[in-house]
Amino acid sequence: MVYIALAVILVVLILSIIASRRVEIPRRASPEGIEDNEVVEAYDRINRWPQFRSLRRMFVAELKRHSPEGVLVDVGCGPGYLMAGIARSLPHLSIIGVDIAEEMLQKAGNNLASMGLAEKVGFRRGDIQGLPLESDSIDFVVSTLSLHHWSQPKQAVEEIHRVLKPGGQFLIFDLRRDSPRAAYWIVRFAQSFILPAALGRINEPTGSFMASYTPAEVKATMSDTPFDKWRVKPGLFWTFTWGEKD
Repeated sequence: MVYIALAVILVVLILSIIASRRVEIPRRASPEGIEDNEVVEAYDRINRWPQFRSLRRMFVAELKRHSPEGVLVDVGCGPGYLMAGIARSLPHLSIIGVDIAEEMLQKAGNNLASMGLAEKVGFRRGDIQGLPLESDSIDFVVSTLSLHHWSQPKQAVEEIHRVLKPGGQFLIFDLRRDSPRAAYWIVRFAQSFILPAALGRINEPTGSFMASYTPAEVKATMSDTPFDKWRVKPGLFWTFTWGEKD
């Protein structure tokens, strides 16, 4: 029995070491924009789950550290739940949601209306490579779980720089491709057995992890943009990127 117990402990230790190691894999691009109503409904459904609510609370807590004022834009706003969280936590802000998919904007509009927040937000359809916003017009830009879809992140950050006022800030939250191996095990299991089938059809969320950027890649991108003041803050399986326009 002692030998069996020792063997079990050894196997657990080996698996723990393997699971905690960060993966090193080449990036695989992920399509930008969602035009499938079934996929939109699937994203809307999982965004109501406690795990996603926790991520949004973590993001809003980080956002508050930067004392946002004025007009805030959520790029890649999805079904609008982050906008709702920001509107409730920071009611003094004017909020605009931007998304490339018309179906997602309609879903977000319906969600915000059902929460009684329709008058606090506005929506515009647009692409991060060409935001439907005037230059030097926005006080704060945020984006969550969208960076990995940007085919040209340097140009996207330059576009954020264009629309921000002098002194304006941005905060981007996204996955990191070099996450612990256990994170990949968990998302693959969830994709196969828990998440809506529509997401599995487009290889999500595994595809988003594999399309995401490492903190080192984000730093390399930021160093080649007009922002002089910026910071990359890595987490367990995520990365926060903050910057301020001079």
